[in-house]
Amino acid sequence: MRWLVLLVLIAGCTKEKAPLRVAAAADLTDVLDELGRRFEAETKTKVVFAFGSSGLLAKQVTEGAPFDVFASANRGYVEEVVQAGACDGATAKPYARGRIVLWSRDGTATLAALSDEANKRIAIANPEHAPYGRAAKEALEKSGLWDAVQPRLVFAENVRQALQLAETGNAEIAFGSWSNVIHRDAGSVLLLDASLHAPIEQTLVQCKRGENPNAAKKFIEFLMKPESRALLQNSGFE
Repeated sequence: MRWLVLLVLIAGCTKEKAPLRVAAAADLTDVLDELGRRFEAETKTKVVFAFGSSGLLAKQVTEGAPFDVFASANRGYVEEVVQAGACDGATAKPYARGRIVLWSRDGTATLAALSDEANKRIAIANPEHAPYGRAAKEALEKSGLWDAVQPRLVFAENVRQALQLAETGNAEIAFGSWSNVIHRDAGSVLLLDASLHAPIEQTLVQCKRGENPNAAKKFIEFLMKPESRALLQNSGFE
């Protein structure tokens, strides 16, 4: 009997605690990598991020993916997962406001450059499921450029991938997020006027199918701390 108790105790000690799984918008890649390291150091809880477009991540959450937290690039997709019963609406919180940019590796990133047909490929996150792509489309429409630019658009899965297309020479200009380029020295960048599109109100929520609800609650609280918010601001978020 004593051996049985000992085996149970050993099994309990060796079982690893489930990591905190966070589905996060692609514009958060750089800053959440750092915030994740800080959270792990503070709580001794491993954090695993899945970055992508908010719309595709929301679909995964509603279909049962075991995420603990969903950090969307807009409020609409958080409302969707809450309405689907996959996340707890009482925990939904706005955490930042994003900004979009034009970025070019070799050329000049300006609105005028978009009209230049020498720029044969203009990368944009797919507006169908990426909030930054939707904002970029709105900015083009409001600037009267959508019809002229549309035939040259190259659609990426998310805002980070749109930027990668310009980085690798597969597009001359990309619509990206300010957070993904703010600390870069290379390339040409234009921060677009926020009045050209609806606000990118980034919102997060705790999900119901995750394996670590206590860590999820702590992580949301951690992101609301002044130190975390200061890092978000320094990383291009308002």
